Amino acid sequence: MLTSVEQRHRGKYAKYCTCTANLSNVSNLSTDKNSGRLQCCGWVLVIVSFIFAILTCPLTIFLCVKIVKEYERAVIFRLGRIADRKPKGPGLFMILPCTDTFVKVDLRTVSFDIPPQEILTKDSVTVSVDGVVYFRIYCPISAVTKVSNAHSSTRLLAQTTLRNVLGTKNLAELLSDREGISVSMQESLDEATDPWGIKVERVEIKDVKLPQQMQRAMAAEAEASREARAKIIAAEGEMKASRALKEASVVMAEAPSALQLRYLQTLNSIAAEKNSTIIFPLPIDMLQSFMQRK
Repeated sequence: MLTSVEQRHRGKYAKYCTCTANLSNVSNLSTDKNSGRLQCCGWVLVIVSFIFAILTCPLTIFLCVKIVKEYERAVIFRLGRIADRKPKGPGLFMILPCTDTFVKVDLRTVSFDIPPQEILTKDSVTVSVDGVVYFRIYCPISAVTKVSNAHSSTRLLAQTTLRNVLGTKNLAELLSDREGISVSMQESLDEATDPWGIKVERVEIKDVKLPQQMQRAMAAEAEASREARAKIIAAEGEMKASRALKEASVVMAEAPSALQLRYLQTLNSIAAEKNSTIIFPLPIDMLQSFMQRK
């Protein structure tokens, strides 16, 4: 049970934490609102730069007018701050010669190869896996302000993501479920690079290299399974053939002349071949009669 003094102290502490959180939120909102605004000195420099550009108009026009292509966007910084929340382009745009700088961002889809990675699978098999990633920048401002080098960061993140995803898979899953692994990697990369203004469009596993010993073992296993299936098929064929012979023997027993026709058919097939062997069928009943006389 808490005493009244402890309850009062806890109530005061909760009120203090609430007030502190509200003050921090207000300060964050004020900094966000003032992040794109210039101070008095900044406005003075902008006005001076604008007047200088007007006075030297024929000369500074080459410094003020810029062009970006259809697949590019320009992020303008004015005295180190983003001048506009919307990137410029495509086409012509103007900047102030002394206070403005800009960064061009390419919006086209970029592809890169993931170098071969030595990965230990879930069932303790070492494999070498490489892949390819396709991505594009959909928010130029985030790609410039949130990360120092968007392309290099995405490459490094793709390598670590490949290791993390494949480390949770068995060798059989790695060899059979490449499409599922690619989708899982794409979702992980897209979620991680979304704050950078990058959209990962596609991830593909190119090649999975196994050790030589593992390749030989898998080849021997596949050969043994094929031999086992071949023996099973041969045994099934012999079983069907024996059943057919059984049925034929029943028919021949009912019609003794069928056996003589079979003899003649066999002689015909032997005579069709070019050989020097002559076979005369001799009924077994005749031999039995001679044996009984002896």
